[in-house]
Amino acid sequence: MAHIIAFSGKGGTGKTTLAGLAIRYLIERTGSLVLGVDADSNSCLNLALGVDVHATIGGIRETALEAIRLGNRPGGLTTEEIFDYQIKQTIVEATGYDLLVMGRPEGQGCYCAANNIIRKYTDKLADDYSYVVIDNEAGMEHLSRRTSSGVDVMFTVSDATVKGVRTAKRIYDLIKELSLQTGKLLLIINRVKGTDDAAKLKAYAEELGLTVAGTIPDDETVFNADLNGRPVAEIPAESPSLKAFYGILDDALKTLSI
Repeated sequence: MAHIIAFSGKGGTGKTTLAGLAIRYLIERTGSLVLGVDADSNSCLNLALGVDVHATIGGIRETALEAIRLGNRPGGLTTEEIFDYQIKQTIVEATGYDLLVMGRPEGQGCYCAANNIIRKYTDKLADDYSYVVIDNEAGMEHLSRRTSSGVDVMFTVSDATVKGVRTAKRIYDLIKELSLQTGKLLLIINRVKGTDDAAKLKAYAEELGLTVAGTIPDDETVFNADLNGRPVAEIPAESPSLKAFYGILDDALKTLSI
């Protein structure tokens, strides 16, 4: 069974970039095939990774349901078999990792159904990988739908503001309220301007009862990569933010035998 690492947080904190960098880290450190799961309806993990997506869970769900409604069952397959086949066709295969993308349902399709499907198939596919990295949608809806249950390490990403840290606290509280099967709950404070700000925000987070995995400095190289649509693989190894994040992962993932 795979070790599952998830990222959550409000929009604009850089969680998708960090999820992409976590995939890069696991490939470099372990050489194992990683499954990336973009569980955000506003899918953009593929952009961070620099790959194209040819199909999404939200899209194929509507197509499969329409085919079933019209009685177009290929080879007499059951509904379950049709979904299994089509889900496998959506997987993007890349060097060192595969990627499964939720995406938006077509028409008036329900996000809840797409969420349920991606949770189910993440569980089914996990046996084929050593590590799964999940980029959850912004905010906390994924938690109320229980799409993040069963993770080994949940990183909540905050920007370098008190408001961001408070949002992280609400996420922690919701995880506990829902009794989700989550191992470590760790906070990353991203894009910190200086050591004084880092110390103040870390102290504030700890006052709220949060466990701070570390802080990541504001970094022009990452900003420029995002601005120009370059993938995380092109962020140089000497980047201050990359070094800081890799150090966080080194410490946080020790128990996963990496």
